[in-house]
Amino acid sequence: MASSSSVPASSTPSKKPRDKIADWFRQALLKKPKKMPISQESHLYDGSQTATQDGLSPSSCSSPPSHSSPESRSSPSSCSSGMSPTSPPTHVDSSSSSSGRWSKDYDVCVCHSEEDLEAAQELVSYLEGSQASLRCFLQLRDAAPGGAIVSELCQALSRSHCRVLLITPGFLRDPWCKYQMLQALTEAPASEGCTIPLLSGLSRAAYPPELRFMYYVDGRGKDGGFYQVKEAVIHYLETLS
Repeated sequence: MASSSSVPASSTPSKKPRDKIADWFRQALLKKPKKMPISQESHLYDGSQTATQDGLSPSSCSSPPSHSSPESRSSPSSCSSGMSPTSPPTHVDSSSSSSGRWSKDYDVCVCHSEEDLEAAQELVSYLEGSQASLRCFLQLRDAAPGGAIVSELCQALSRSHCRVLLITPGFLRDPWCKYQMLQALTEAPASEGCTIPLLSGLSRAAYPPELRFMYYVDGRGKDGGFYQVKEAVIHYLETLS
């Protein structure tokens, strides 16, 4: 009888590697996870995520959130304290383009005699160099070459808000200056403050009778009355805005 050389099979079959892996996963799932301590870094991370979701950057406060609530804007800890201050609204004055100043080409027309040209130029230089940068019409400088003298004067008066009459002994002797004075009064007979007489080198008694119903600027001061003339022009321009 031939003996069998085969090894008898075990009563309990060995588990396959796949079954072992399945058992390991099953045991891992049955175990309760241990609670991990929340570190300070995790708090910071969560806070940064919340701030990012709200539109805030934790590393920069230079710009405000686009959808922040009024409470967050008024809170002392909000990022509004890091913002640059808002520029103040632009002040609208007589030099603004929305005022009536720019409805005419000139702010003031200076009427003078030919012998007082130098004094008139000094006055114009003072007015134009002031902070208000007043626009002046000086006939020998600004009149159109080839234009008629009378037409140029009438156009200059109608295109100017104010007119300054430089009244001197030479002004009273010149018939052309008297015409300028009467034309200035005709252009704006009821506009109070737009005609400004500057009395220079004359006494009160020599003041033209045509102008007795209005005050004049005394040119005997140290600045020749230029400051008062400037203030009178600016005051009139402010009434136009």
